[in-house]
Amino acid sequence: MIGKLSDIEIEELLQTQIVGRIGCIDNGKSYVVPISYAYNDQSVYCHSFEGKKIDIMRKNPKVCFQVDETTDMSNWKSVIAWGEFEELTDQVERKKALEILLKRPLPIRSSVTTHLGSVWPFTGDGNNGLNDIPGIVFRIQLGEKTGKCESPSASPGLPYY
Repeated sequence: MIGKLSDIEIEELLQTQIVGRIGCIDNGKSYVVPISYAYNDQSVYCHSFEGKKIDIMRKNPKVCFQVDETTDMSNWKSVIAWGEFEELTDQVERKKALEILLKRPLPIRSSVTTHLGSVWPFTGDGNNGLNDIPGIVFRIQLGEKTGKCESPSASPGLPYY
């Protein structure tokens, strides 16, 4: 049976996942792309490089953000939220966002795209400082959020094959 996530469950799912999807619109055409992120204080923080999603969000900063956790087809959670893209160019704000990204828990085995640069980890100062990280740092300040879930305990007793 499908149910609604509480506000606390929505916040927990946003806090515990590291990959979400950004949905944006360009000239009436939808564009959805996965991205690694960190969640803090009602905002999704991301690091990226120039490309289609950045171009679209600069033109139309109203976006949708989706994240999910799937154990199996009868045990999943999903959150959809709406917010606004904000590119962080101020050095203080950019550094704060990068620190939030650096503190997020990553799986033991991760790809280079979840790392913020070619040298990992960044220490914050010197030749390996946060200001040396290339690319674009942005946040999506989330407003409205909704969540759904399905639990096997609420599903009818069907045989597994």
